[in-house]
Amino acid sequence: MENIQQFSAVKPIIEFRGVSKTYQTGTHALEDVNIKINNGEFVFVVGSSGAGKSTFMKLIMREEKANTGKIVVNGFDLTNMKRKDVPMLRRTMGIVFQDFRLIPNMTVFDNVAFAMHVVGADGRDIRKEVSKALAKVGLGHKARALPNQLSGGEQQRVGLARALVNSPDLIIADEPTGNVDPNMSYEIVSLLTEINRKGTTILMVTHDHNLVRDFNHRVIMLDSGRIIADNVGGEI
Repeated sequence: MENIQQFSAVKPIIEFRGVSKTYQTGTHALEDVNIKINNGEFVFVVGSSGAGKSTFMKLIMREEKANTGKIVVNGFDLTNMKRKDVPMLRRTMGIVFQDFRLIPNMTVFDNVAFAMHVVGADGRDIRKEVSKALAKVGLGHKARALPNQLSGGEQQRVGLARALVNSPDLIIADEPTGNVDPNMSYEIVSLLTEINRKGTTILMVTHDHNLVRDFNHRVIMLDSGRIIADNVGGEI
């Protein structure tokens, strides 16, 4: 595994160079993608179904491997990364899912703490950092609740706290507002924006063009596996 300290004059947190991905079914998911996302940016990724958004995210998380090109994420060269090194990469990122993925028989506190147990944190740090993460998303008072006692918006905020708790450099949010109402959608993106202001890079896939227009962030648009637009300021 190659750990690259500097890939360009301005160090990007994500860089794709000539990246293509074709699945065994013959589906051409990405074609010659070249993109840089710098540390501290907030980037929306948009496009219709089948445009390549999911593949783009899976390559960043190393759930899939590119057929051609070079990908660097957070200093890690993913091109020839061994499977045993993937957990080290993923410890540098937090992931927020559309379907929450909370463990139903565990409390809110324990769902968030689980992310710290995975990386071997000690009990004192877990208690401190989980409490801080829940406070950031406004759920300190729900620490002992079970997921089924929460609204959809509250469950997604638990997911956000879980993504935050290990202080990642990068948060990947895959349709985080897909299962919540419009008011909660704005609240979720507002929370992500506040987290971004404190230095964390945010990469968010969304179908909600109203959110994209209302939040003044960079927008990458995919179509048929290619980047067809890359704009700053919510223009789509």
